[in-house]
Order: sequence, then C-alpha cells, then structure tokens
Amino acid sequence: MSQTGHQALAEAVRRLAAAGVPDAPGDALALLGFALGVPRHSVRGELSQPLPAPAQTAFAAAIEARAARQPVSQILGWREFWKHRFRVTADTLDPRPETETLVAAALELPWDSVLDLGTGTGAILLSLLAERPGARGLGVDLSEAALEVARDNAQTLGIAADFRRSDWFSGVGGRFGLIVSNPPYIALDEIAALSPEVREWEPRAALTDEGDGLSAYRAIAAGAGAHLLPGGWLALEIGPTQGAAVAALMAAAGFGEIALRQDLDGRDRVVMGQFLP
Repeated sequence: MSQTGHQALAEAVRRLAAAGVPDAPGDALALLGFALGVPRHSVRGELSQPLPAPAQTAFAAAIEARAARQPVSQILGWREFWKHRFRVTADTLDPRPETETLVAAALELPWDSVLDLGTGTGAILLSLLAERPGARGLGVDLSEAALEVARDNAQTLGIAADFRRSDWFSGVGGRFGLIVSNPPYIALDEIAALSPEVREWEPRAALTDEGDGLSAYRAIAAGAGAHLLPGGWLALEIGPTQGAAVAALMAAAGFGEIALRQDLDGRDRVVMGQFLP
C-alpha cells in the first residue's frame, strides 16, 4: 500500500526511536530525502504526496540499516566535511566535525607540502590542499580499501594529491613542511563505551591501537623529525584527555612551540609543534 511521506516518516521515526537511535527524527528526515533523491530542505514539501514505489523501497531499506545502527554517512555514502562532500564507506573513518579543528589549526601554519598519516577518506589532506593552491600533498594509509576511497575523493573534487600504502612512515620518502594525522587514539578499555555506530560499523584499526591509545603518537613523534623540513610542523588530533601526554612525547622528540587547540565544545582536540633539530 502506498504511503504518504508523512505516514512513512512517522513510522520511520518510531522504528528508529525503538532501536535507540539518538536523533530519530533528524535521521529519518535525512534518509527520506536520500530515498526521494532531493535535498533535506526540500523533503517537507514532499510529505503530503504518496511516496513513489522506488522511494518507498529505498526508504524502508535505509531505515532498516539505520535501525541496525549503521551510521547515516555510510547509508548515504558521503559526509560533509570542511567545505566539501567526501565519499565514505565502511573501510574509512567517518570524518567528524571536531576534526575540522585540525584543518583550521594546520591552516594557521606556514607550509607548502603536507604529509597525512592514516589518511582514510583523504578528508584532512584534500581540505588542506584545496586551501593552498600549488601545495603538494601525500596521504598514506595501511588500508588499500581506504586509499581507493581517498583517490576517488581527490578525483571527484579535482584536487591533486598522491596516495600510497604505508605503515606510518615505512613507505614515506622525502621531507614535508607539515605532517598531520588523526590516528587511532581510543584506548582498548574505552571501546565498550562507544556508540554502536562507531564500535560496530567503523574500521576498528582506525579507532584503537588495542592498547593505551598512545602508541600511534609514540611512533609519529619519533619518526616525524626525519620527514620534516627544517622548522616544519606536526599537528595531531587527540582525544580530549591526551593533550599533556602527546605534548610530552613531542617535546621529547625535539618539538618546540607546542600548543593546544580546542574544538567547538571547548575540549582539547589538537596538539601542534615545530621541529627544532
């Protein structure tokens, strides 16, 4: 039986709320727009009309996936980040608004070459390169599947960047004016408390080091100096409680001018420092 948009939306909100989805109305509205092939702001104008059969089928499938706590971005296949839309898959970390703090901090610094460690979708690297015409950039990741997503994003956005498989610095040559990274920083004992959207659907290797959450920072701080130009900068996203520990690792590795940047919620989010060999 054909439903109106109003009826389908109300039923979907009930379904998502029963599944424990935090923003059931907002997610249902976004997924209805996806099923209809219209922008979210246009959905309300469609609600009084019967849903076309293809849209009804697509909407039911999307709501079923969301009720299973699959992230909206994976269902849509994209996420808005900084000034662009990036393709997202289950092989990549979902770019989050707080990571824009890292982009903003990096753009305060002088550089014309950048290395992004654990690039994932390429969102950080491509956002930076889009703001610095003529700059060169390399994104590395251990996951070939993630690298394919990053290359696709670069091509779609028309941003020139290189991508390469590497375990941190193992496949990296040359030196850069800036190194950035949003590494896995969730400690093993924090995994259970994550939302199902993160814990069950995002790539585990991009979330945790299976230890204390600091092993990536130890590797990056130790290796960064060999891949930075004189006076080059390192800027790292961190968990809200990791500022002092990561700053200490950077200081011990020869970095000075170390500073913290807070996200829009006022939590420590970025540690940055200049390499002073």
